[in-house]
Amino acid sequence: MKDFAVRLSDEPGELAHVATALSRYGVNIKAVAGLAIDGQVMIRIIADEPDPARAALERANIQFEESDVVTVLLENRAGELAAVTHKLAGAGVNLRALYLTGIEDDLVELAVVTNDAERARQVLE
Repeated sequence: MKDFAVRLSDEPGELAHVATALSRYGVNIKAVAGLAIDGQVMIRIIADEPDPARAALERANIQFEESDVVTVLLENRAGELAAVTHKLAGAGVNLRALYLTGIEDDLVELAVVTNDAERARQVLE
């Protein structure tokens, strides 16, 4: 799984441009997150299939950073996020993004983007 981080200006239509580019390539979005701070917007996208997402962004001349995603299943209860983040911190792994990608019964699926996906995978297994 891949994370696509796209920086946008804080203006109407910026996200629509990205979403349109992805839709032209039939990209289904599994998860999306966004945040605007001081006139800058960061959108993070996990697509079902990374190759068409990458092609869509490149074809539309949209700059992006691509990172590996590590998924982890947690019980849906207090303290689970604290446990995950303490494990990562203890291993010297820096967290870049975190997505909630699914909830089923008493389980929560998180998608984690870090500075070291391989190390994060090892720590979270």
